[in-house]
Amino acid sequence: MFVVILHLTALLLSFFIFKDNKLFFIISEVFILLSAYLSWQLYNELIQPLKMLMQGTEAIKDRDFNIKFVETGKYEMDRLISVYNQMIDQLRTERTKQEEQHFFLEKLIHTSPTGIMILDYEDHVQQINPMALQLLNMREKEVTGKSINAISHPVMKHVKELESGKSVTVTFDAVTTYKLQKSHFMDRGFPRHFIMIEELTAEILAAEKKAYGKVIRMMAHEVNNTVGPVNSIIQTTLQSQTIWKENGTNNLQHALQIAVDRNNNLNIFMRNFADVVRLPEPRIKRIDLIKIIHAVAQLMSMKAGEKEIDFICNLPSNPFFIDADEQQMEQAFINIVKNAMEAITQKGSITFSLDMQTKQLLITDTGTGIPGDAAGNLFSPFFSTKKDGQGIGLTLVREILLNHNLTFSLKTVKPRQTEFFIQF
Repeated sequence: MFVVILHLTALLLSFFIFKDNKLFFIISEVFILLSAYLSWQLYNELIQPLKMLMQGTEAIKDRDFNIKFVETGKYEMDRLISVYNQMIDQLRTERTKQEEQHFFLEKLIHTSPTGIMILDYEDHVQQINPMALQLLNMREKEVTGKSINAISHPVMKHVKELESGKSVTVTFDAVTTYKLQKSHFMDRGFPRHFIMIEELTAEILAAEKKAYGKVIRMMAHEVNNTVGPVNSIIQTTLQSQTIWKENGTNNLQHALQIAVDRNNNLNIFMRNFADVVRLPEPRIKRIDLIKIIHAVAQLMSMKAGEKEIDFICNLPSNPFFIDADEQQMEQAFINIVKNAMEAITQKGSITFSLDMQTKQLLITDTGTGIPGDAAGNLFSPFFSTKKDGQGIGLTLVREILLNHNLTFSLKTVKPRQTEFFIQF
């Protein structure tokens, strides 16, 4: 507008000044038109870099790092274009690198064998990987977006109490052991927490089995080395007729026979311990779980009848097939039922309930229940709440079920209701 007004004013002045001299008037008009043209060119030269800067600014604002400018051949303009193009190349490279790292981190979290839970600024679960969902036995929609205070899971109780940078090892259902580790990272200047959940059950059980296996083998070796020769001597003595011809030897003969029986019981006692260590790999085949449960109930019915214990089978009429070792699964159920029967002092019931949809088996007894201080050691070797218990029945059950990769638990849910849960 300034240039237009200036040249219009010049045209008017030239008209009034040179109106009597046409030659000077024409020359002045040509000069004014040339000045207008040059002014327009100068205007474009000044405005074009600003327009290009505006285009570049809009591209950066829209995160479009693919727009570059071609050099014009003018020194100042080309320097500006060169700097801009270098900046765009650098931004594009950095963004590509950042996106690759982000995708790699997302893939790493998703496929990690460790459960990972990432929280937002207010300790709501923003992201959780499949392993964490598997360990918590929960679905993603039950966790994502919720506060850790609102999620009803035993792990969350320990997560809330855990300080950043610390770790803790916790055991649930007397079998499953988790290592929980809490840490944080900075996001836009504020800390955000994340939790790593690692299952240590297999490692702990392997170390435990190695330790008690060595003890059992040593005990069995010493017992066998002692019991064998002693039994041989006693049997030879009992078979010698000349020794027992004298009067008054009946008590001695009876005592020796008791010693032989006791030695045999000691052998059986040690064999029971050795069975836990020598448990073979399961021979997997297709078997009917309902058929096995009925067989175990029938086998134990006479013993149960002595204590007036009823077996209640809430089982489907159709077969329920699983892939397992038939003999080992039968032994596991015998031990579970035997343990339940021992918990019932007199009169009661043991109920078998199977949900074919969820593939969950529940064995419920009306016994005295599990003492609170014993709940964490139920499946530990040599641990027993019974006066004369050996502490190997549930240990054998644990070994069999773990070898079949089954999830299980044993707990008293309320008075006279103890549940052994198995997820097939």
